[in-house]
Amino acid sequence: MRHGKKFNHLGRKTAHRKSMLANMACSLIEHKRINTTLAKAKALKQFVEPLVTKSKEDTTHNRRIVFSRLRQKDAVTELFREVAVKVGDRPGGYTRIIKLGNRLGDNADMAMIELVDYNEVYNAGKSSKKKTRRSRRGGGSSTAAPATTTQANKEEE
Repeated sequence: MRHGKKFNHLGRKTAHRKSMLANMACSLIEHKRINTTLAKAKALKQFVEPLVTKSKEDTTHNRRIVFSRLRQKDAVTELFREVAVKVGDRPGGYTRIIKLGNRLGDNADMAMIELVDYNEVYNAGKSSKKKTRRSRRGGGSSTAAPATTTQANKEEE
């Protein structure tokens, strides 16, 4: 029985799975987005997010921990230099998974996984200013504003 075992093994032995995820993580850090199957993208998200969190604090200990998982010096350097600077203020959720449909050959669910801060299309429409939450009770001024503008338009005509 597999009670409490939630990790997706991806049909591979442990060493093969760890090597594959390390290689995919290095490709994701280098190219900022990669196309893969949905199951691998979800497994990669769980693999990469803690490494990006570690890279926000540049210490020798964190570099060694990340290097033991990635095993490529160039990827570790780029993660700590460029990626960590972009995600420094983000509290989590460094990657985004976008479903692409099914693969032609074997009908596998495909997905694109990307680093969130490197997508200019999604980030162009968002302002950098934080929005404040408004309570439902203090809605008297917000509901009165549209009515006054319509009355002003009618008076002008």
